[in-house]
Amino acid sequence: MSGPASASPLPPGVTDPNYHPLPGRLGNMTVPQQHALDTIRKEVQDEGAFVPERMDDATLLRFLRARRFDVPKAKAMLLSAEQWRKEEKIDELVQTFDFKEREEVNKYYPQYYHKIDKDGRPVYIERLDKLDIKALYGITSQERLLNRLICEYERSLRTRMPASARAVGHPVETFCTIMDLQGVSLSNFYRVKDYVMATASLGQNRYPEIMGKFYIINAPWAFSAVWAIIKPWLDEVTASKIDIVGGGYREKLLAQIPAENLPKDLGGTCECDCPGGCSMSDAGPWKEEEREKEEVEEKTGAEAEAEAPVEALAPA
Repeated sequence: MSGPASASPLPPGVTDPNYHPLPGRLGNMTVPQQHALDTIRKEVQDEGAFVPERMDDATLLRFLRARRFDVPKAKAMLLSAEQWRKEEKIDELVQTFDFKEREEVNKYYPQYYHKIDKDGRPVYIERLDKLDIKALYGITSQERLLNRLICEYERSLRTRMPASARAVGHPVETFCTIMDLQGVSLSNFYRVKDYVMATASLGQNRYPEIMGKFYIINAPWAFSAVWAIIKPWLDEVTASKIDIVGGGYREKLLAQIPAENLPKDLGGTCECDCPGGCSMSDAGPWKEEEREKEEVEEKTGAEAEAEAPVEALAPA
């Protein structure tokens, strides 16, 4: 027996016949949720604060879900994020930021996107097991790491998620994250604690509701002390999405991520054939679309050049 009809239709572009949106998403909304969406949209428009390219219905719903569809709280959160964007000049940062130390940072603190999980989510991998604080802060700073994170969030919302959605035929609004804590000591964690807390705050307050799955693997015996520090910084919904696994994580990861999409050193079969391997490849549907676009542009340019009239040489 099917459930009650949604107060909103499915978003355009859905081609996956098996797609069933989770509650509070376009295509699976109650009448009160639809009313909350209409209300926050109208109020923000009436206040002259509406930014069409950043405030589509899917985005407004992320802020509403983050505040349990409490319109005043969701609107305050949305406007606070928008004010932060202006104060920090986020659009300018995205256009100008050059993380030239990326290859070196990757040696001491790998953080990267790599293909998609079985639900179409971009997989984000963070390897604290390779963390070398002294070497890391010898080549970069916490501020630059956070700026890089912001730019990667922006790129994910603008290109990674839309490309993933086109690849699987339904909306993709969240990530699947893997954080590897193999061999991480408490002393090492404390030295990077401020950065970890800053990233948690950034994700929750400025980019809410983009965590789909979060696996903490190879959690050491002392992780309970670390978790006691982190958990109070997370809201209840975020904390509930985190799955803490020990060394026997392979089966759990492969239940969510195809083996060919999971790096070999995390239990999968992928070995990206490029300098730096999987952690430097940025492999995924977004990369495939970039290559296809480049090929089309090259072909178009070559055809235009071949069709251009050849001007006769002027006599000497």
